[in-house]
Amino acid sequence: MKILMVCLGNICRSPLAQGIMQQQVTAKDLDWEVDSAGTAGYHIGKSPDHRSIAVAKKHGIDISSQRARQFKIADFESFDHIYVMDEQNYEDVMMMASTDQEKAKVRLFIPERNVIDPYYDNSLFEPVFQTITTQCAKLLTDLKNENR
Repeated sequence: MKILMVCLGNICRSPLAQGIMQQQVTAKDLDWEVDSAGTAGYHIGKSPDHRSIAVAKKHGIDISSQRARQFKIADFESFDHIYVMDEQNYEDVMMMASTDQEKAKVRLFIPERNVIDPYYDNSLFEPVFQTITTQCAKLLTDLKNENR
């Protein structure tokens, strides 16, 4: 299974989601691939935000080797599930989808709710980490049950 996490710049939320989900997948000994991307190209090739790296490291996850990349149309074919952190980025990804099959792969990371972008508020990185951790565990359970 291949999972893609998407936010705006691919330096805060989606790298955390990639790292957290990958840790949980590895702990369950699943042969799944997890990646992340951003809808905007602001930070292509850059490391995650230093605050995301720090909060992940605090919880035993190393995301420092990740590099930001922009979401591309080919991602619809490459990934089985595409989870988007907020409604605006969801709309941006859905506008790139050209078939019902592509659209069916795209979901809000947390149904009916946005994951707050912590970029402009240092105090939000820990709560965002916790929110993403909880949702990754739920998604992992749901996806495992889906694959039975």
